Amino acid sequence: MPKVIAVIPARYASTRLAGKPLADICGQPMIERVYERAIAARSVNTVVVATDDRRICDAVLRFGGNAVMTSVSHSSGTDRIAEAVSGTDADIIVNIQGDEPLLAPEAIDAAVAPLIEDAHLQLATLKTLITDEEDYHNPNVVKVTTDTNGFALYFSRSPIPYVRAGFGSGARVYKHIGLYVYRRAFLPIFSKLPPSMLEAAESLEQLRAIENGFRIKVVETSYNPISVDTPEDLERVRAIVKGLGLD
Repeated sequence: MPKVIAVIPARYASTRLAGKPLADICGQPMIERVYERAIAARSVNTVVVATDDRRICDAVLRFGGNAVMTSVSHSSGTDRIAEAVSGTDADIIVNIQGDEPLLAPEAIDAAVAPLIEDAHLQLATLKTLITDEEDYHNPNVVKVTTDTNGFALYFSRSPIPYVRAGFGSGARVYKHIGLYVYRRAFLPIFSKLPPSMLEAAESLEQLRAIENGFRIKVVETSYNPISVDTPEDLERVRAIVKGLGLD
């Protein structure tokens, strides 16, 4: 079986919630909760936090996790991950968002599976069905549309596909979940590509791959992430954790 490493890129700075990775969630820093969910995935051999902040690194080491310091100059999580895994012998790399403390381990396994099954695949990600019309129109909710074989045609902050008969009329529309699985050899290739026109227009890094001819396998899942971007999100997650008895 190929060796799979999950990497959680983590920065201290955040425009809406400073120190977000260290935010307390019922007695544990958020980065620890994400780490625990990632290591619970059956397909993952190792989890590493990639950070440019000593406070985050020290917090991870205190709870017994793996952490690596990376350059402060990286403009994206993908670039940070590429540095973090450059010296590893991993075959497959999972990019885990550090602000999803309720991450479902089975969602990670679902995204990893296509790269284990098909040695030619370079990149995979996730989608989930949109059931709320507000999400369909919300530019902060990234939409994805795929071909009949499950490969991404396009990602957009706009409603795609445009449903002429109106949302809920029968057309299935999907939210993109920002969890990525890469073949390790693909990462340095991707990180060296210049930012693309579509990427800049939508502010979506995955469009760089599509513009340069790389295919992205998109796996459907029932998992619908709750990301922590604001103090209100943090309180909501704390309440859910308490309600589930995970505190």
